[in-house]
Amino acid sequence: MTRGIFLAGNESALSRAIEAEAVNRVEQFAAAYIPNRLSGAKSSSQENDKRLSLDWNPSSPISARTLVLAAENRLEHIDEAILICSPPCIRSRAADIPFSDVEIMLNDHIKGWFFLVKELSSVFCSRGRGTLALVYPDMGSGSVKDEAADLLGPSALASFRAFSHGLLAAAHAEPYITVGFSTSDTGNEAAFAAFMFKTIDELTKRSNGKQHKFGKFNLFK
Repeated sequence: MTRGIFLAGNESALSRAIEAEAVNRVEQFAAAYIPNRLSGAKSSSQENDKRLSLDWNPSSPISARTLVLAAENRLEHIDEAILICSPPCIRSRAADIPFSDVEIMLNDHIKGWFFLVKELSSVFCSRGRGTLALVYPDMGSGSVKDEAADLLGPSALASFRAFSHGLLAAAHAEPYITVGFSTSDTGNEAAFAAFMFKTIDELTKRSNGKQHKFGKFNLFK
């Protein structure tokens, strides 16, 4: 049986490293990325001939349902859903933040995760199995003196982190496995992606609900 790997999240160095590691495990995988609709944003999408690209409007619950159905159709089944939250950086004075960017961050980078997890959970519950992996960088705003802070990205990340912790705490009641992965090691995404997939490959029911942290000096489970 072909292994069905589904990726969803932000186009970033982290997602690209996870894609590269997925290629080592399957002939094709499905992926849906949040469109970068922020003001002044430039597309950074990179093609991958093994990626089955799917459309996703994160702010729409209907789109979440359609996305999961499309992923199932293209892959035959979803064995592992890997959600990657690495929000875009918006450095601005509070008074200068565009209203449209606030709406986009709330709709696409916060609400979207709730809609998508609901649909994935329904699929995994009906099948009685599956793996939900919640992935995010564990870091601050990264601002330096005299540089505007990132006011929106960390808030979206904090929401995803809190949502992840809630899902992990409730994982024992579900028929599928939920695990979390975080990294504080910027610039070492390839090693983190390899660590993440190795951990997923070795998952057992006893792994359910665990948060795995990856850093420069230690690997903590």
